[in-house]
Amino acid sequence: MDVLIAKLGPWGVVIVIAAVIILPQMLRVLREYERGVIFRLGKLHAKGAKGPGLIILIPIIDKMVKVDLRVVTIDVTRQEVMTRDNVPVTVDAVVYFRVVDPVAAIIKVENYLRATALLAQTTLRSVVGQVELDELLAHRDKINQRLQEILDRQTDPWGVKVTTVEVKDVVLPDGMKRAMAKQAEAERERRAKIVNAEGEYQAAEKMVQAARMMAQEPVSVQLRFLQTMREIASEHNTTTFVPVPIDLLAPLLKRDNDQLRR
Repeated sequence: MDVLIAKLGPWGVVIVIAAVIILPQMLRVLREYERGVIFRLGKLHAKGAKGPGLIILIPIIDKMVKVDLRVVTIDVTRQEVMTRDNVPVTVDAVVYFRVVDPVAAIIKVENYLRATALLAQTTLRSVVGQVELDELLAHRDKINQRLQEILDRQTDPWGVKVTTVEVKDVVLPDGMKRAMAKQAEAERERRAKIVNAEGEYQAAEKMVQAARMMAQEPVSVQLRFLQTMREIASEHNTTTFVPVPIDLLAPLLKRDNDQLRR
């Protein structure tokens, strides 16, 4: 060590020490998904961000802020919201976004991660408060799209692109759950009664058509009578039927009708 110091001399040692201290501050390597925003004496050095690759900085004069361009996921904390039809619900969501303009993300907002998360919370409360409970449960995709459009429009000046917003869970009060269960049960009973009534109506309509057809064709009545006898005889073997021609009863029926007319 002494020999090396003797060869380099005092100034050589100073240069080596300075190089060891300064070189790490001068040379920076940025990955493919990173960009560097460089400030020279407090002013923005270039119009755009630098990187990826090797970046050379002037020590003490240049300062670089790294920005990650990958998609960032943030969870919107669960919060209670009152819907438009005055139903209290607890909702949470997840937001996917990425930085598309590193310079704007650094100089237009103090902390774009925190700002986006807080904006997502307030926007979620606002949008859910403007819809009814049925719409929140049945049309969640439309609400997600509306949240994404609002957030993307408000974060655009920050150089942030909101790609997706998803409402994860909607928690209802216990009383509302019971009321919805009773409503669903009543709806099922209503549909069952309607189906039963429609079946009876169709059966009655078919019976009327059959009666009209039998009135036009008297022979069909005798055929139906014989078919009924066969069905009953097959079920009750101890019963004996004696068929009587309907023509024999015609004079009796005629006499009864004449007496009624008198």
